[in-house]
Amino acid sequence: MPAPFATVWRAFEAWALPSTCLGCDARASPDALLCLACRALLRPAPSAPVAALQTLGVAMHAAFRYDGGSAPLLTRYKFHEDLAAGRSLAALSLPVFRDATRPQALVPVPLHRRRLRQRGHDQALGLARDWGRALGLPVLVDALHRERETRPQTELDARERHRNLEAAFRARSGLPAHVALVDDVLTTGSTAAAAVRTLQAAGVARVDVWVVAQAPAPGEGDGRTP
Repeated sequence: MPAPFATVWRAFEAWALPSTCLGCDARASPDALLCLACRALLRPAPSAPVAALQTLGVAMHAAFRYDGGSAPLLTRYKFHEDLAAGRSLAALSLPVFRDATRPQALVPVPLHRRRLRQRGHDQALGLARDWGRALGLPVLVDALHRERETRPQTELDARERHRNLEAAFRARSGLPAHVALVDDVLTTGSTAAAAVRTLQAAGVARVDVWVVAQAPAPGEGDGRTP
C-alpha cells in the first residue's frame, strides 16, 4: 500500500470506526475496538478435542472459549451485521492463527443463499478475508457450496445434527492440498465435520479448522456458557 494512501486510509478508519469500546463506554484500543477490561473477559479456547473432528484427523484452532465473554460480540457480528464487532474478533484471534501451520488457502463455511439474504452478510467469509489479508493467504470463496438450506444446528440433538447436514455441501475440483476451513463458532463440530468430509472427498489432503470461539464440552462449563 503506497505511503500516502496508507496515511489517508488510517485517517478514514479513525473517523469511521468507533473510538469507544464495543462492550462498554470506555476508551477502545484502535486495533481491537475493545478496552482492556472487556478484552480480559475473552478466555482461551478449551483444550479438549472435538470428537467429530478428531476422528477425521483435523487440526483444530480456536482463539476463545464460547461463553459470556465472547458470545455478545459474536451475536452482534453474526446476526446484527455489526461489522466492527467482526473486525475486532478477527484482530484479537489472529495471534492463534499466526502460530498455526500455514495452509495454502482459507475456505469459509458457506451460508445458503436464503440465509445470506436474511442476515445481509456472510460472517465466515468476513473472518476469512480479514485473516487472509493479515496472513497473505488466498480466500477461496467458491471452494464450498451449500446445496440446501439446513435447520439451525442449535435446535437439534446430536443425531439430528448429523442427519441435518447429510449432503449439505458440494466442493469444486482442483482445490489445494492443504486448506483451513473458517467459521465463527464451533459447538459440537457437526457442521465443520460435514464440510471437512466434503473437502476430503474432493481430494484435499489436509483440512484444518479455524474458528473464533469453541464451546466447552458438556459438563466443562462454569455457568458462563450462553
